[in-house]
Amino acid sequence: MKKQMIISIKILLVFTVLTGIIYPFFITGIAQLVFPFRANGSLIQKNNLDVGSELIGQKFTGDEYFWSRPSAVDYNPLPSGGSNYGMTNQKLKDTTLAIRELFIQKNHLSENTDVPEEMVFSSASGLDPHISVMAAKLQVHRVSKARSIDEKKIDELIDDLKEPRQFFFLGEARINVLLLNLELDKVSK
Repeated sequence: MKKQMIISIKILLVFTVLTGIIYPFFITGIAQLVFPFRANGSLIQKNNLDVGSELIGQKFTGDEYFWSRPSAVDYNPLPSGGSNYGMTNQKLKDTTLAIRELFIQKNHLSENTDVPEEMVFSSASGLDPHISVMAAKLQVHRVSKARSIDEKKIDELIDDLKEPRQFFFLGEARINVLLLNLELDKVSK
């Protein structure tokens, strides 16, 4: 019995060192060599300061910026997640109707406008950095007016930053809101 305990402890220590220290350092080293930008969180810099990540949505509320999709966790990455309200929950209905009304009002749209679902519902993580091209196009007038930039110039910017479907068949073309807003800041100067 004592001999088996000693063998078990040795095996535990070997696998702890192997899988808890050696393997993570090995994989981290490979990632740093092959994909350094991704391995470091896909951080975006402006004036040598980190302003965000390509992978995590941020809150934009001003008229001069394109808005991200709503977040049930107010864009906090630590407790990321959705609201978990079911489709029959009254609070979900009230919240989505209020968000839709605000989107329509702020963007000077008709009540009959088909508002893309990502501008009304939060994502499962609450941190999705992308919106559809249609959602971006619906915000062009508001942003153009707030920044005094020609709408055509903003449309061209959206077309330039449009990311294609993943693997050419998954999802739809999309826009990274942080990247779009940073490019808008450059154009406005």
